[in-house]
Amino acid sequence: MTDAPTLPDALAEIREEFLDLPERERLQLLLEFSRELPALPERYESAPGLLERVEECQSPVRAFAEVTDGVVHFYASAPEEAPTTRGFASILAQGLSGLTTQQVLDVPEDFPLMIGLTRAVSPLRLNGMAGMLTRAKRQVREQLAA
Repeated sequence: MTDAPTLPDALAEIREEFLDLPERERLQLLLEFSRELPALPERYESAPGLLERVEECQSPVRAFAEVTDGVVHFYASAPEEAPTTRGFASILAQGLSGLTTQQVLDVPEDFPLMIGLTRAVSPLRLNGMAGMLTRAKRQVREQLAA
């Protein structure tokens, strides 16, 4: 894809995974991602209030981008009965974790629209993923400023 924006390797690979599939199979891949959402570290599992509520999501999603030594770790929780939202959280957890702060800040705001799900998933759900990404970037900026 010659006109694809520059993305960090993990997000570029995820994007290509989706775009390499016929449109009707992309939702199945999103469901596979939903089963791969990493477990929360104990410090967040025992104190979910440390994670920020993602208001753009209809489902109760909580997320936090933590910066340690200039490296971002994105954590999220989403109910199993909300597989689309959980899949989006998993994509971001897998795609943002391990990146530098600048790489996270440089992720295009429209990344949720770049993975080829605009016809398979409602705009409301895509807005939820955008909300997770926006929060992650804000949280990174706040930690850099502190």
